[in-house]
Amino acid sequence: MRLVCIGAGPLTLNIVRMLMDKGHDIVIIEQDRARIEELTEDLDVGFLHGDGAKPMIQREANPEESDALLCLTDDDEDNILAALVGRQLGFPRVIPKIQDTDFLGICEELGLENTIIPDQTMARHVVDLVVAGADADLSAFIGGGVRFYSFEVTEDEAGPCTGLDLPEKTRPVVIQRGDDFELAEEASEVQAGDRVLLVTHVDHLSELRDRWSAHHVREGERQDGRGGGGGGKGKGKRKRKGEGED
Repeated sequence: MRLVCIGAGPLTLNIVRMLMDKGHDIVIIEQDRARIEELTEDLDVGFLHGDGAKPMIQREANPEESDALLCLTDDDEDNILAALVGRQLGFPRVIPKIQDTDFLGICEELGLENTIIPDQTMARHVVDLVVAGADADLSAFIGGGVRFYSFEVTEDEAGPCTGLDLPEKTRPVVIQRGDDFELAEEASEVQAGDRVLLVTHVDHLSELRDRWSAHHVREGERQDGRGGGGGGKGKGKRKRKGEGED
């Protein structure tokens, strides 16, 4: 297959690398020339410099010779416009990415039936991972440094999520309470016995394991290949006022 991607962000690069491994031909359209120069050494793909929403640039990508156009910039409006232009120019399939779900109805009215919402898709996988204990494969949506870690809340930790004193680049994603769950927000509170799923960076896994016992980690969440080893005996107490402060 031959695919054209607009934008060279993390999602695009994950998709491109997976498609390259399967032997597909890829062209990336990117406005930032420095970004193209940075990626040229790492990716064996074609590059076009320019605004991917403009017909002139898309024509250079040869729509008639392509199988799909993926509109993956960080701007929802640009992605929608690029998808409409691509469809008009003859791309057999156009796939715009949006972050703001308010645009979903507009995309449906415009006939953009292949619209994707990555955050929503990843959230569904995370819920499956927590609730069903599934070994969800999130590699298509996240970069290599992202990891998931879960722990069971103790009585000392019960209270607002904001009081958990988590490492940098770490935040609660899902709170499971019995057979029910909720997506974690700043105002969310956890109770003793809740299971909390964190998204974090691989560099912080050891710190989290030292804080919480290794038996809190489920098999499906041990994605760094170390099987949850190295867990300490930390009690995981909630940060109290004055602790760790000058």
